[in-house]
Amino acid sequence: MKTVTALFDNYDDAADAVGELEATGVPRSNISIMANNSDGWYEQNPSEAAEDAASGAGIGAVVGGAGGLLTGLGVMAVPGVGPVVAAGWLAATAAGAVAGAVAGGAAGGIIGGLTDSGVSENDANVYAEGVRRGGTLVTAKVDDELVPEAEDILGQSSAVDLMERRRAYEADGWTGFDVTAGEYVPERDGGRAINRP
Repeated sequence: MKTVTALFDNYDDAADAVGELEATGVPRSNISIMANNSDGWYEQNPSEAAEDAASGAGIGAVVGGAGGLLTGLGVMAVPGVGPVVAAGWLAATAAGAVAGAVAGGAAGGIIGGLTDSGVSENDANVYAEGVRRGGTLVTAKVDDELVPEAEDILGQSSAVDLMERRRAYEADGWTGFDVTAGEYVPERDGGRAINRP
């Protein structure tokens, strides 16, 4: 089994990728989606987002503990990222990290979940920063025979080129995901707008 992951600037593109992964035979329980919600887009349009996620992200799993954090396209707080809309195993892992490291001792629930599943720490930092800056992360634990197809799906043209994104972040002085950095504010931090549903 291998973990395949992609970052998207547009939630709809990420939701489409989730649906394609499921259609290839990747079980819902092995797929996760996590989107930044600092601008409150989910509360403004929860029915559309819930429909998209229900088509492929495994809605309805309760994480439990830590203040009643829910997945299943539920809103939760992730250290260093802020509010996210999330569903799936990575959300459960991130919430578990929050519960186990209330003082922020974990390097961010996203990074821990990704590295524990085989993603390099270097890449996990860029993925976490991408979510912090408004992106949507899709990750799946895929059986070996489905890996090529899953990599094709998540490598589609609408996915972020991770190396290019890392270079752009580093050009602005970024050195790695900082769990204490707080919510990303594009006007303050020189970011760009992310498309929302």
